[in-house]
Amino acid sequence: MIVHTYPQGSEDWLRARAGKVTASMFKDARSRLKKTGEPTEAALNYAFKVAVEAISGIPMDEGFQTWQMRRGNELEPEARDLYAIRTGNTVDLCSFITTDCESYGASADGLIGEDGGLEIKCLVSPERIRNAILNYDISEWIDQVQGGMWITGRKWWDFVIYCPALSGVGRELTIWHIERDEDYIAQLESDLGAFTGIVNSFIDKLSLKAA
Repeated sequence: MIVHTYPQGSEDWLRARAGKVTASMFKDARSRLKKTGEPTEAALNYAFKVAVEAISGIPMDEGFQTWQMRRGNELEPEARDLYAIRTGNTVDLCSFITTDCESYGASADGLIGEDGGLEIKCLVSPERIRNAILNYDISEWIDQVQGGMWITGRKWWDFVIYCPALSGVGRELTIWHIERDEDYIAQLESDLGAFTGIVNSFIDKLSLKAA
């Protein structure tokens, strides 16, 4: 495990992430077509992006943020403070952590003690909020959460959805406590290894074109 100490969102932080398969994208990286088992377009497009970044060392999106992402960044400190008050946990800020091979990385929203981690989502989509809070379904983020535990070596992760619009009914903060799942992580690591093979094939093809 390698810990990078650059402030999140800084140019150095963005460059540290360039060419790495990041935990927030593990779900796309693992996605396969049901009928054929072949990588989806989302997986192939992401693999190509990672390949180009690995060659250039420069992030292709150059830190581009949608308004939803900007809103999340603005609300995250507020959500982290409320989480600390509600749980009594001390949250240490975290930058970017990679595996020793530096192929994979995660930017946790916080680390807790020696064993815990924190991921915060400030959602704006009514559909996603409803599915998560009312149906208690956070399956779309499990790859990111288990991936964060894999990369950091942590034993548990708290996943938080913060929606200040629901403060009137006391539902602005919803917390899921998730334990490390070794079987899940083993499969995740295997699938990501296959994805890295696709990234490397793109690098090889691009290098041949340039020769």
